[in-house]
This record gives sequence, structure tokens and C-alpha cells, in this order.
Amino acid sequence: MAVTANLPAVLGLGSAALVLLAAVAGPAEAAKPQTGNWAQFRGADGEGRSDATDIPAEFGPKKNVVWSTPIHGKGWSSPVVWGNQIWMTTAPEDGTKLYAVCVDFKTGKVIHNKLVFDNPDPRFCHPTNSYASCTPAVEEGRVYVHFGSYGTACLDAETAETLWERRDFKCDDFRGPASSPILSGNLLFLNFDGVDEQYVAALNKNTGETVWKQDRTIDYGTDNGDRKKAYGTPALIEADGRQELISPAAVETIAYAPETGKELWRVQIPVLEANDPQLYGHGMLYIAAGSGPQSLIAVRPGGSGDVTDSRIIWNTGKAVPKRASQILLDDLLFMVSDGGVASCLEAKTGELVWQQRLPGEYWASPLYADGKIFFFSKEGKVPVVAASREFQLLSTNTFDEGFNASPAVTENSLLLRTRNHLYRIAAEGN
Repeated sequence: MAVTANLPAVLGLGSAALVLLAAVAGPAEAAKPQTGNWAQFRGADGEGRSDATDIPAEFGPKKNVVWSTPIHGKGWSSPVVWGNQIWMTTAPEDGTKLYAVCVDFKTGKVIHNKLVFDNPDPRFCHPTNSYASCTPAVEEGRVYVHFGSYGTACLDAETAETLWERRDFKCDDFRGPASSPILSGNLLFLNFDGVDEQYVAALNKNTGETVWKQDRTIDYGTDNGDRKKAYGTPALIEADGRQELISPAAVETIAYAPETGKELWRVQIPVLEANDPQLYGHGMLYIAAGSGPQSLIAVRPGGSGDVTDSRIIWNTGKAVPKRASQILLDDLLFMVSDGGVASCLEAKTGELVWQQRLPGEYWASPLYADGKIFFFSKEGKVPVVAASREFQLLSTNTFDEGFNASPAVTENSLLLRTRNHLYRIAAEGN
């Protein structure tokens, strides 16, 4: 293990940081969406929901825009928010330099443009991906940026000084990195699912040291490494009083004990390249990967060993997204396929409630706020529909640049990253 750390900064912890040196604590099943900080991919609970109000349904490059800021380079990481800071990552298209960018929430001014890593010999990255697709995680005073095996670093949020970094994790992701880190208690969790190596790691967030590293023990049924890679972000849940780290991979999703890395249970999914963090509600995990007749399953967590034959409640393969995550809202599950087929399902049974085609292709994950579901297409269309059992299209907004990054929301503002800009959207007067 190689950890490069700014030890005085790491050890000079204030009272707020000491409070965070607690045991791992994941979100409860009934966790409520948050209005304030948007601390990781798809928000504090990883479910893409907010209880923010007064979010406009109609907006565009010149309507209900508080500010827009150009973001250099190419990066599909989502914005994350803590207080008055918005963080994201970016890189030139050739991947030779890896940056963290911080924007002021009130003004849109770039506060930090931090070169985190020089990367003189990057591997191939597919044109549809970027070298900066992993969304950061942020907390009071710190931001954690991750570029797959190219490097992980903890930055001081005020100065952008590097507190520690790791560049020794090996993984050939083959088409570029995309799995995002998540934080809980004193740990930072990372998925590495490449064509050569597949494992999960937990780091001490204060020092960058490895707390545990667990190799995948999956029978992929092939020696083809391309069928072993995945881009999923882990999720933490509490099921029947037990903390579980849910980690999607190709072919299987595995639950680990977050404090030790011990495997708890696994479920087989006959699809490849799992991409989405898992949603949890009604005592079920919703696991999607987007191809095949059972590409979306609802499985009851808990138990031990292989639970494929004992704990799957329902499954479907109709219009399941490969890339965009779902929205679980009360008894309804909303999603949009890559090709633009939006669906609403009964969360408890998987039965179809409604299905409609939307314009464009969809890789960014949808967002729920203020009674509305927002969808973001690669072509720049943003259909907004009512979050209800009846399909109701409220508006279709248009941007000149399309969306690959998923959105964020804080207070009464949407934060939208197009291919070249970051927008703050809010109703007039906010």
C-alpha cells in the first residue's frame, strides 16, 4: 500500500471532524430525501430525491437561470454540494491531467481549479465515457475525488490542498472509470471492477489507509475480461437491524459487512456491467442492469450465501435502463430506458402503471423534487413529468448542450451539468 498524506493537515482535526470518527452508520430504510447538502452521487441517500420546494418546471439556458459557468475539459461526474461549494471533476479529452473544480453556489464563480493528478500515460477511454466520470463525495471541510485506478485523493475544501492520495490500486477498467465513492462514518468505499481485477476497498477517510480489501469471488462463466467489468456505485442500507454494503458487479450483486468486508450474501443477475446504485424500500432492494428478461429485480436483503433462489420477489426486463438509475417514491418506481421509454411501476409487485416515450437518449439519472420527475437527455431535452400514477407531461425544456452527468439539487435550486457548463436553475426571485 502507498499512501501519500499531508500529515499535519490529516492529524489537525477539528471538533466537527472528530464527531465524524464514528462507527459505520448507513441510512435507514425510511430515510427522507434531503433539502440541503448533496454530498455524493444522487444525494445523501443515493436515491436521487429531494424535499426541496418551489423548483420550476420550465427553464432553459435563458429562463430561470441564476447563473451558468463554463467548465473546462470533459467530465461526466455529477456536481456535489456542501454549504456554498459545488464540486465536480474534469479532465482534458486525452486524460493526461485530472482536475477537481469548485464553484461558488451563490455567484457561479470558480473558486478552485485544482490539478489533482498528472496522468502522462492514460489507457484507452471509450469516446462515450470520460476520464472524470466518477462523482466526488464531500463533507464538512473535505472533498474526496476519485479517478478509478488513476488515483483517489482527499482535498481540503477551503484551500484545495491535497491531504492524502492513493495511486496504487490496480484495475484496468478497459473503457474508462465510472464507479463513484461513498462515505459513511470513518470509511470511504470504492468499487474496482475491471477486465483484469475485481474487488471492493474501504479506506480510512482521514489517512487514506486501507481498512479492508475484498476480492470478488464470482464465477463469471467466462475468461473474457470484458464480461467481468462493471461501473456500479455501492450503497449502504440497514436491513433487519444489520448494516449492509450493497456492491453491484457484473453477473452478481454482493452485500458486505461495511466495517470488515466480510461477505454477507449475494444474488445472481443474468446481465453484465451493473451501473446503478441500489434503491431500498418496502423491505426490497431494486437492482437494475438493463439487458435481458430479468434485468431489473427486487430482492429481499439479509440472509447468507447465494439468495438467488430464495429472496427474489419479482423481476422484469421491459424498458430497463442500462445507465440511468431509478427513482423510488412511496409505492411507485420511475425509470427511463437508454432509448427514452419512461415507465412507472408498482414498487411492491413490478406491475406496469404507465409507460411513455420521451424524446432522445438518456444516460443521466432522473431526479425527483417538488412533486416532479426531471429527465435529462443526451441531446439536451429535459422532460418534466408529474410524480404520479397518471402520466402528465408538465414541460419539455431544451438546452443547446446535452447531459451525460446526473443532476444535483440543494435548497430551491437545480444544479445541472451539461457537456460544457454548470447551470444553477431556480424560480425567479429565489
